[in-house]
Amino acid sequence: MLMSGRRGQVSTEYLIIVGFVVFLVISILGLGLFYSNSISDRIKLDQAGNYAKKIISTAESVFFQGEPSRVTINAYLPSGVQEIKVEGKSIVFNISTSSGGEVLSYESKVPLEGDLTKTEGVKKIQIIALEDKVKLIEGQ
Repeated sequence: MLMSGRRGQVSTEYLIIVGFVVFLVISILGLGLFYSNSISDRIKLDQAGNYAKKIISTAESVFFQGEPSRVTINAYLPSGVQEIKVEGKSIVFNISTSSGGEVLSYESKVPLEGDLTKTEGVKKIQIIALEDKVKLIEGQ
């Protein structure tokens, strides 16, 4: 009789230890997933910022050189971009992240005109100085 009570105690302690280990593993995996999504979003936002800054700095340079200056650049646009608007002196991005949507706006010192597509990948963009603005033409 004494022996069977001992086995029951050992089994209960084993179940408690296994339950605690499973809880720790699930907690660590949950934290890892949370930080992974956070880092992925930060990279996506930084890449969109680099895309806009490259276009704007080149556009300003071309504009101040004057007409008929033109430059072709290659810039990477990350995934998750829902919309890109070129409005006056700014480029506005609407980007989806794991925590919802983000709207990023980047200002230029010169007027911009053109349409940029939202598809992911390396874009070939021709930047042309006109008399009173800079035209952005996305190539193949």
